[in-house]
Amino acid sequence: MLELRGRSYVNGEPICVTIEAGRIARVEPAWPEADAAAWPWIAPGLFDLQINGHKGIWFCDPKLTAEQVLNVLEAHFAFGITRMCPTLITASFEALAAGIKAIREACESTPWADRMVPGIHLEGPHISPEDGPRGAHPLSQVRPANWDEFRRLQDISGNRIRLVTLAPETGNAAEFIRQAVASGVTVSIGHTGATPEQVTAAIDAGATLSTHLGNGAHGMIRRHPNYIWEQLGDKRLFACIITDGHHLPASVIRSVVRAKSTLHTIITCDSAGLAGCPPGPYQIESGDVEILPEGKIVVAANPQYLAGSAQLTNACVAYAIRAAGLSLHDAWNMASRNTARALKVEEQRLARGSRADLVLFDWRDSDDEIHIRATIANGELRCGKM
Repeated sequence: MLELRGRSYVNGEPICVTIEAGRIARVEPAWPEADAAAWPWIAPGLFDLQINGHKGIWFCDPKLTAEQVLNVLEAHFAFGITRMCPTLITASFEALAAGIKAIREACESTPWADRMVPGIHLEGPHISPEDGPRGAHPLSQVRPANWDEFRRLQDISGNRIRLVTLAPETGNAAEFIRQAVASGVTVSIGHTGATPEQVTAAIDAGATLSTHLGNGAHGMIRRHPNYIWEQLGDKRLFACIITDGHHLPASVIRSVVRAKSTLHTIITCDSAGLAGCPPGPYQIESGDVEILPEGKIVVAANPQYLAGSAQLTNACVAYAIRAAGLSLHDAWNMASRNTARALKVEEQRLARGSRADLVLFDWRDSDDEIHIRATIANGELRCGKM
């Protein structure tokens, strides 16, 4: 049995959470002897659906090993992340197969890793070949949707691919979406320059999510209609946004949240495999990129285009609170419970019976950062101290 004391992220009330056999057994009021403000906040673990790697390791590396996967997964406990979707961007079939195989081996070898990875996110290769929408994905590997290729990758994964991002204008998109959704895979629209009609056709076929809405787009688009408005205005789509302080202005974050509501907006960090690396130039498969001193990762030849984020999910939650005037409760759910609902997996909650994935953290007000004290996954302390 394990007992945690902290302030509920829902309303700030002091509580005691009792954990037994990896599940929350009780959540009860608590009475601190001194000021409750000294207690940490307590919340469900963060769940990020788009993490590409860490400290120079990419999940789409054809030389990726299961040991590297475990190292990357474990590093994210320090940021309050108890579940994540390892994300593989556009690459050759061989590279995707190798990365997926390593992730499967890691999950099958280690129970905590299997619990941490409810699914793999395949971001591409079925995306727009155009500069801007393509982002930092390598043009040479962009290709039309191919169900046979996907099924081969899904077999290699042990049926672990749960999320696919594609562009509605890519060849065979609508039929691919229908087949993917029928097989239990969530399909997201992203890295697209599609017409509004193509966006609507993808949603009609079963797409239910927008990947980093407002990014992976042209530098200049028609004011209306366009593919951003079309996704923003369709209530059938969750909107996923990168709130790292670089990808979207605060006004856009506010607009997305108000259009979609806090129940249908998802926060992701979209952290690159270079997250955690020092500033400087780097070379990746799609070309040269640079980590700037302020933490922004840009395409070296065209710095207006970003190449993923260097921030992690806890920092993105803190920035979203400041940028959109959100409550801690709403912003945290946008990076945890909403993700689970969008992917149709178990939600982790601060309630009896929920799996004991919990985070203790310090956060003073809307101008402060979120500092993780401890991360508990499945009732076990994985990082920090209580």
